[in-house]
Amino acid sequence: MYSRVLVWLLLSRLTDMIFAAERPHIIFIIADDLGWNDVGFHGSGQIPTPNIDALAYSGVILNRYYVTPICTPSRSALMTGKYPIHTGMQRGVLMGAEARGLPLNEKLLPEYLKELGYRNHIVGKWHLGFYTKEYTPTYRGFESHLGYWTGHQDYYDHTAVEERYWGLDMRRNLEPAWDLHGKYSTDVFTGEAVKLIQSHNASQPLFLYLAHAAVHSANPYNPLPAPDNVVEKIQIPEYKRRRFAAMASVMDTSVGAVVEALEKRNMLKDSIIVFTTDNGGPAQGFNLNAASNWPLRGVKNTLFEGGVRGVGLVWSPRLSNPGRVSNRLFSISDWLPSLLRAAGGDPGNVTGIDGLDAWQSLAEDRESPRTTILHNIDQVVGVASIMQNEWKLVQGSTYSGKWDHWYGPAGRDYGYDVDSVVRNCAVARALKSLGRGLNATIVGQLRSRATIECPSNTTQQACYPSKSSCLFNVFSGSLRETKLGCGVSIYY
Repeated sequence: MYSRVLVWLLLSRLTDMIFAAERPHIIFIIADDLGWNDVGFHGSGQIPTPNIDALAYSGVILNRYYVTPICTPSRSALMTGKYPIHTGMQRGVLMGAEARGLPLNEKLLPEYLKELGYRNHIVGKWHLGFYTKEYTPTYRGFESHLGYWTGHQDYYDHTAVEERYWGLDMRRNLEPAWDLHGKYSTDVFTGEAVKLIQSHNASQPLFLYLAHAAVHSANPYNPLPAPDNVVEKIQIPEYKRRRFAAMASVMDTSVGAVVEALEKRNMLKDSIIVFTTDNGGPAQGFNLNAASNWPLRGVKNTLFEGGVRGVGLVWSPRLSNPGRVSNRLFSISDWLPSLLRAAGGDPGNVTGIDGLDAWQSLAEDRESPRTTILHNIDQVVGVASIMQNEWKLVQGSTYSGKWDHWYGPAGRDYGYDVDSVVRNCAVARALKSLGRGLNATIVGQLRSRATIECPSNTTQQACYPSKSSCLFNVFSGSLRETKLGCGVSIYY
């Protein structure tokens, strides 16, 4: 009898190991406040992002990918697969002294993955609550956390300034990480991510959630911190935009280091890598920042395309026909069921969510199951927006319409360093080791397809939802606009 039990246990263990080996490592990298026009693969040459671009060109560029207008709602949608209106996270962001968080009755993505045998780690920003320890990452499916709990921090002293409060916000799990004072946040998070990859038992699937501070502005006394040696290399005359670009460039280097670490551990060939922003960019001084969403209208925390149409890509050897631009609808809430499918789970067992399983659409270049996206409903502020296929309705404006405009820079007059993307960056070298090198001609074609062009008359006689509801036709490179209740004007 004991021998039968032993055999059964051994067979069960062997089966678990086989299934675990089939599950991909999932590396989810989220940038903070990165604008549509802040990566090279969307047509601007201002900011060098060769590593992010190389992943985009060798994976799938998500050109109709929608996040939410601001940080906490987006991260809640990612973690729960639910629209923020269904978790109480739809209004603004969590403040440091706020006695509120993502409800504890919500099951999060790492908890689902843990049931599939994943080892889960978070590095960087959380911003989903911490007023009791049960709301913090290591109580919500993650084994470890090196990072911060609030919405932003200084990149060197790691403090957060919010309203009347100012204090350290850098933790190892629950303990303050005083020893990291003076070390640049992006480098700290990169080092921790690489260390986790290097020490990981590759026979088990890894879920690494790398949530950068970059390129969110820091505290008011130093809003755009970046290493001077990087700033000096950026060829942008405007001071704030140059510092912003340096912050983004360091983050791009981080992406390269993570991919390189995966390749050295022989894990890259079994990985899915997602890169995304959490919301649109804060342009022209919004939040003391200098992002760009050009040619999309609006900024972070608005419901226009510039606030909710996000930079996004997915890379994996499991993608058929890689090196393509997808113009199919995809929501940040879709990551939970889609990644569960990719991990060998059954998203059909997950009930009550708004996210749709779009893994086959991503991996096999099929039609998307999604035709509708709810951007948000905030009854307190009086704003709402929903999209049905190419039609988008916007009601009301945040900030009384102050940020409902188009903001540069375009950056299209800057040269694009194709050689750095194809040959010289860390991601390109890692791809070459997998026999997946990039071709400069194809890179140019993909970049052209992912670039949105809008004529100069787009901004004329614009519809303002603070005065009257607006209906937009948004499809690929064209922006058409009609005003409900106030006549019709169409722009291409």
